[in-house]
Amino acid sequence: MERKWMYYAGLVIVAAIWGTNFAVSKQAMELFDPVLFTFLRFGLTIPFFFVLLKMREGSVGVPIKVALQLALIGLVGVTGLEIATMYSIKYTTLANSSLLNVAPWPIFTAIFGTIFMGERVTARLVTGGIAAMIGVGFVILGGDQGFDLSSNHMFGNLLALGISIVGALFNLACLPLIKRYSALRVSAWYIMFGALFMLPFTFGSWEKVEWATLSSGGYIAIMYNVFFSTLFAFVVWNASMLKVGAARSSFFRYVTPAAAMVAGYFFFGETVSVWQGIGALFMAAGLIWITLDSKRDAPITTSTSERVGH
Repeated sequence: MERKWMYYAGLVIVAAIWGTNFAVSKQAMELFDPVLFTFLRFGLTIPFFFVLLKMREGSVGVPIKVALQLALIGLVGVTGLEIATMYSIKYTTLANSSLLNVAPWPIFTAIFGTIFMGERVTARLVTGGIAAMIGVGFVILGGDQGFDLSSNHMFGNLLALGISIVGALFNLACLPLIKRYSALRVSAWYIMFGALFMLPFTFGSWEKVEWATLSSGGYIAIMYNVFFSTLFAFVVWNASMLKVGAARSSFFRYVTPAAAMVAGYFFFGETVSVWQGIGALFMAAGLIWITLDSKRDAPITTSTSERVGH
């Protein structure tokens, strides 16, 4: 019998890693240009991905047609989304960017998953998703910044909302390839392409870093991003998404802002309001309710998908 709780646990752990990474990256931004740091995060994982792929699956190649698909996925899902996220933060408030980026993502995933992948949207998924969405709203808006719809932030707001739409399509585009090959193989290839496409955006940033005197904190930030936020996180997330469905797994992204809130409290002494505490409870209740659904989101598990993680 399949122990689905392991995949839900994987989603929670990865989302928490990504949330904690906000604090790690915030400190790293004092040492690195944002695009350069993002490139280091993905670029340095490439040899580890392919060595691990060779060790676990015996080969690393994909057909040329599939490589072209993964190149497009990497360009959009890694290069485009990561750079767009930074600019959305630049042109709007952190609260706006977080809420418009995170909250609508599962909604778009559920809509597109139903249209393109035939995923089922159950009543439990809807009710649990609403509770989790209310919770993440409290977590984000209960902080120091409120939601601001003024014209000054309109470009950043629209960019953050666009990230949710494109991100949902990115997740769904990966699923058929993960079914056919594996989460590890697909992740390795699209991250490689995404890093390569990002490289030109780093020109002019390398010489600004004082590499000879770089602090241990800078190296720790790079290591955390390479091994935890990317190498471990992308493989586990993609493998878990295949097992539980794109729509259901996308709601676990709501753990990310909650983890960021906790990391801010411990790393930077940021206060946690009562509303944020209530929001965390709503979010946890909604996600637990979703995991108790005995029906699958989508009939996507096939004999070929059993290659994931093998």
